[in-house]
Amino acid sequence: MSFPQTVKTASSLLNKTYVTAPSDPKVWRTLLQQANLKLKASQPATIPTAAVRRNVQLGAQGHQLFRTNVTAPNTGYQYQTRLASNYAAGDGTTEVPDFSAYRKDSTATDEYASRNMAYFMVGTTGFISAAVAKNTVHEFLTNLSASADVLAMAKAEVDLTSIPEGKNVIVKWRGKPVFIRHRTAADIQEANSVNIASLRDPQTDADRVQKPEWLVMLGICTHLGCVPVGESGDFGGWYCPCHGSHYDISGRIRKGPAPLNLEIPKYEIDGDKLVIG
Repeated sequence: MSFPQTVKTASSLLNKTYVTAPSDPKVWRTLLQQANLKLKASQPATIPTAAVRRNVQLGAQGHQLFRTNVTAPNTGYQYQTRLASNYAAGDGTTEVPDFSAYRKDSTATDEYASRNMAYFMVGTTGFISAAVAKNTVHEFLTNLSASADVLAMAKAEVDLTSIPEGKNVIVKWRGKPVFIRHRTAADIQEANSVNIASLRDPQTDADRVQKPEWLVMLGICTHLGCVPVGESGDFGGWYCPCHGSHYDISGRIRKGPAPLNLEIPKYEIDGDKLVIG
């Protein structure tokens, strides 16, 4: 038995058929079989009941015109279990909707997406390059700078012509103050007149100077490291205000808690130039 082309919808729409076929028991049986419904072999096919037929509109020759809108009673057929699906019946093709009207101008075309990616890559590369360059320059400058032992050997130069006679000058060397005094003849005479045996740290003036008129020594008290004040104290030399140590015009300890004379650094006098260190 042959049927119109529309019978194919029975297999895809199951019981929602839109066919035109003679109202015949064999037709109903075949339609159900083509809809993948399992038929019990023990029960014969029957024509739908009168309740169903009242809702089936037939043509002049007994053909069904359009679908029924009733729930038919069990006529002995075993119906196939239907599973839920998100896919509509059709030829299997899917058309994706066009949402371009809802996209921003910055992302509406591939040109903007490529440009944004390029900006991101350039920015990231620049940041990484800057970080690497910073570390490289820092390491280079660190290695280029003088080490601690080199700095310790640094020298300080002083123009002696800039220091008037009878005056003191303080310069910085290795982070320490250095006292430079241009002594007068009276200062030299006073320094040499001291009884060495009376000194706490016995030392002649000649042992402390290279030239009698120039006295060079570290300006740090030998007691606790304070900086003494020049041209003061009981002996006309230097006085430490921290704990009251008095030094004479040669920088020797004469009174107070300091145990030693002011330290004499290594220096050289070349004409009018003093080189400390």
